[in-house]
Amino acid sequence: MSKIGVVGGGTMGNGIAHVFAQFGHDTTLVDMTQDALDRAKGTIEKNLARQVKKEKISQADADATMGRLTFATDVASFSPCDLVVEAIFENLEAKTKLYENIVRHVGQDTILASNTSSISITKLATATGRADRFIGMHFMNPVPMMKLVEVIRGHDTSDETTARVVEMSKALGKIPVECNDYPGFVSNRVLMPMINEAVFALHEGVATPEAIDEIMKLGMAHPMGPLTLADFIGLDICLDILNVLHEGFGDSKYRPCPLLRKMVDAGHLGRKTGRGFYSYE
Repeated sequence: MSKIGVVGGGTMGNGIAHVFAQFGHDTTLVDMTQDALDRAKGTIEKNLARQVKKEKISQADADATMGRLTFATDVASFSPCDLVVEAIFENLEAKTKLYENIVRHVGQDTILASNTSSISITKLATATGRADRFIGMHFMNPVPMMKLVEVIRGHDTSDETTARVVEMSKALGKIPVECNDYPGFVSNRVLMPMINEAVFALHEGVATPEAIDEIMKLGMAHPMGPLTLADFIGLDICLDILNVLHEGFGDSKYRPCPLLRKMVDAGHLGRKTGRGFYSYE
């Protein structure tokens, strides 16, 4: 059993903490405010209750999972951790400052991982002074349900670090798949241009949101259409990733659709705000 730290109590962070705790690891979840931690704890309790209701786990398992979780507002609580996973918003400067703080409190052998969906692992690693023990662990949303962990090696990530993270991912019931450090890695390098093209189709009046999604669901056997998926991910996150791709490759095919920018500017970010390409109010 390892001691795990997770920083960021949002959708991805609380899901990652949930899974590590469920599979037997003492897990500390850190966020800046007690309100954020209370929301994260409530979400984990709700998701565990859903698993119990579906008979995926027992009530005793759910109780034991909560018993292995600790909530804190200071990364100093990561001092005993073997692995720390960062899951804050997609901003290079914010992540870099966070890692500079974390390394002051953890042991030299602690592995640091980022759940970033697009930012360079190699760039993030330079802020830690331990690039050989830095790696990308890109979980999929919703974390308790989705099997994939995209494991991204930075330029100096060691074979030992990669092997440990791959084995740990398997022990969580996940399927780790390795890739190298390029903008968007594999998942979002392929997914985001598809979502962006769907937004362009809407922007140009090719079809309604419902028609675009139905065509992709029925014609490509996708479980949900690209505009529904964008609302689920968050339009601000989609825009952030497309900006990283556009800047990283310098290729106009990654240029975010003006409609996507306008919706983010208006605060219509999808499910989390109650309004995106569809209304959730």
